[in-house]
Amino acid sequence: MSCPVSPKLDFGGTTPYEDYVHASVLHTLQQQWSKDPREMSFLVITQVMELYFGLLCFEWRQAQTELRQNDLRGAVRTLRRSDLHLQALSAAWRPIARMTPTEFNSFRDALGEGSGFQSGMYREMEFLLGEKSASMLVPHRAVPAMHAQLEKSLGLPSLYDDVLAALKRRGFDVPDAVLERDLTKAYEASPEVEQVWAEIYRGDDRDLLELGEALTDIAEEFARWRYDHLLATRRSMGAKVGTGGSAGVAWLEKRTQRSVFPELWTARSYV
Repeated sequence: MSCPVSPKLDFGGTTPYEDYVHASVLHTLQQQWSKDPREMSFLVITQVMELYFGLLCFEWRQAQTELRQNDLRGAVRTLRRSDLHLQALSAAWRPIARMTPTEFNSFRDALGEGSGFQSGMYREMEFLLGEKSASMLVPHRAVPAMHAQLEKSLGLPSLYDDVLAALKRRGFDVPDAVLERDLTKAYEASPEVEQVWAEIYRGDDRDLLELGEALTDIAEEFARWRYDHLLATRRSMGAKVGTGGSAGVAWLEKRTQRSVFPELWTARSYV
């Protein structure tokens, strides 16, 4: 039986591709607020970043589910996949970073007080990585559904909390004080957890080593994303006040100094 040479062209309505991707809806979501053509690039890339924020949150919640089911290999596969998403997210800065100050200024006023700092899904991503702060809920009060979601996430275990709980179930000496701390606060490094990771890295359990490396890849790529954000901002607007009223470069520099999963970095000194 021979296969048809030409693809099917008539589906009697919308195409299966349209039904699945909703492309016609996606392409109506770019509404420029200025007449400058460069704004379209900025707008589309920002929306792409938002989609990646949501995808990363989805992946890390999936990894949490797998960790709770003691499916370590499944969690590592999910974390490895999310690292590729982070790499693509970082690459999205390149076109924005190449804008000169004059080019960025040509549409910057149209943004008003709009800023990526106000992204609810980015905040969700930070919370999942253990970067928690109740004050970061404030910008989202005007969007009740987003505020409620973030308020809930603030008090839930982060991805790293689930990793440490999984290590505890495997017999490692993760302190109860770490697992039972106030989950609404940002995670702080623990000397005992540092020693747990040093023990894992001195050992030969490939599953645990791969877990550590997958988490380190995520931490490294997230740090790179933050640093690329800093460079893109510095290059396009210097030290001006940010569009959302923040200190701009100064604020971003402060954020780049924090590392997620901190003991995975410091434990290497003891291996």
